[in-house]
This record gives sequence, structure tokens and C-alpha cells, in this order.
Amino acid sequence: MKQVTDQQSATFQDRRQSRDDSRPDGVSERRQFSNSYNSENQDVNELAQAIDQYKLRHRRRFITFEELHSVVTSLGYHK
Repeated sequence: MKQVTDQQSATFQDRRQSRDDSRPDGVSERRQFSNSYNSENQDVNELAQAIDQYKLRHRRRFITFEELHSVVTSLGYHK
């Protein structure tokens, strides 16, 4: 049995390392709460910013419940 494979030269673009200069520093595709900073409740704004900063620091697009708990407790909240 003869196998024929076509190998195409594919170039790999590492999008994690490329930077879109049109975006200001700190703004990334990881932002989950893009419009929530406009809330009248300052606690909501603080939580949204803390989650976005956590995701940027740890290069995460989504966070787990444990990570969310970590962010909430880092803000000083407790049960």
C-alpha cells in the first residue's frame, strides 16, 4: 500500500507574542468585562478590574471558580 502525503509549508504565527499597536497598554483580548467599568456600583467596577488584571498577569482567557475566589479574597471579601 502506497501512502502519498502532501506537505504544505505552513507558517506558524504566534499571536501571543505579536502586539496590536492600536490597543493601549493593559487592554487585551482577555478582557471579559469591557463595558462593566461604567457601573454605578464601585464594588462591581473594582471586581471587574481585579479579574481583568488577574487574567492579564497570569495569561488566562478564562478563570476557574478557584481563581475567582482568589481574586475576591484578595480584594478583602470573606464569608
